Amino acid sequence: MTPGEIQRIVKVAASFGINRVKLTGGEPLLRNDIVEIVQMIKETPGIREVSITTNGLFLPKYAQALRKAGLARVNVSLDTLKPERFTQITCVDALTEVVSGIKEAVRAGLSPVKINMVLLKGINEDEVMDMIRFARVNGLILQIIELESADEDEAYERHHVDLSKVEGYLKEAAEKVTVRQMHHRRKYRLPRGVEVEIVKPMHNTEFCQHCNRIRVTSDGKLKPCLFRSDNLVDFLGPLRKGATDETLKKLLLEAVERRKPYFA
Repeated sequence: MTPGEIQRIVKVAASFGINRVKLTGGEPLLRNDIVEIVQMIKETPGIREVSITTNGLFLPKYAQALRKAGLARVNVSLDTLKPERFTQITCVDALTEVVSGIKEAVRAGLSPVKINMVLLKGINEDEVMDMIRFARVNGLILQIIELESADEDEAYERHHVDLSKVEGYLKEAAEKVTVRQMHHRRKYRLPRGVEVEIVKPMHNTEFCQHCNRIRVTSDGKLKPCLFRSDNLVDFLGPLRKGATDETLKKLLLEAVERRKPYFA
């Protein structure tokens, strides 16, 4: 999709009151026009916030420019602080660059900067406290995320961790516990100012009940549910054939009609 096509999709969404856009992936910073995309989305009437989820590798290059273009905040995937484990998980020896990118995002004024840690059995279960300390020192919010898989395949069974034990510790240590409306997730404020969120999507009716997102795939299809790909609505095809805004609005409404809880 071109930046203009992305903006057109956002414009249609904004006409229904959607006012926040998150660019995810894949890896959004692989696009050399990512700054232009952020700026065009932010300039769309009705949009008040643009954010990005990234692996952080290119944040040292882009953080300042993205902030100037209107990016508000960023989530960075970071499952470990150990170089050898980072390479094992990502197949790239780039922990130093990612940590530098996180710090550059903070310096650029992106706020909050969140780090997403997927807990993996047998790999990084012992790093929760290290990650909490890293978040505290650098002024970050830590999200501890349950491994998710719609199919619950062998890899899922091998690496899935029940987050109950971690959440029990956080509950004991927290000075304050709040519940975010989105996905009904709990946020724990620990001593010395660090915040930790728990994200548990698997077998969780509240996760679906409180979901208010509609997704767009990289090839321009509306995706009503994170876990499904059999109910997509083609948006880019009609757009490129000259569809009016009214026609495109009907496509968005069709995608919303197809929404239903995955974990019912």
